Amino acid sequence: MSIDALEGYGLERMSDDEIRNFLTIQGVGVLGLPNEPVPYLLPMSYGFDGDDHLYFTYLVGPESQKDSLSDRADAASFLVYRADSTFNWESVLLEGRLEALSTSEWEVLGDATDGGWRPELFTTGSTEENVSFYEFIIDDRTGIKHTGLPPGFER
Repeated sequence: MSIDALEGYGLERMSDDEIRNFLTIQGVGVLGLPNEPVPYLLPMSYGFDGDDHLYFTYLVGPESQKDSLSDRADAASFLVYRADSTFNWESVLLEGRLEALSTSEWEVLGDATDGGWRPELFTTGSTEENVSFYEFIIDDRTGIKHTGLPPGFER
């Protein structure tokens, strides 16, 4: 079914302000990078500048697949979602581009790079030698939500 058809059951499109607020609050999503034969999907924490950019910190090894795929990608997608129940959930899909950032570019960004949940293991295991920084430039965004019971199920 299409989004239009599901609107009759309580599905709503999110406004730009709702999408911005949702991205600000969440801090974790799934990054999709092009790869053959299937896309490469990664759970990622992120910082958000409140406008059109997400920021990722990669903990990488000498032959990091996510680093390599990110550098080669012409386009990427990022999914952020929250599902509290079958009738109360939100989802934002972003399409955009990734650009590697230097340490000095990263440091200038300040608060925009903060946010997101990070496993303590990643904080403990990171050193300057094994960290890469990326900016996700948002080209397109779509947000949908369902925040109640469908028609006919109200109390």
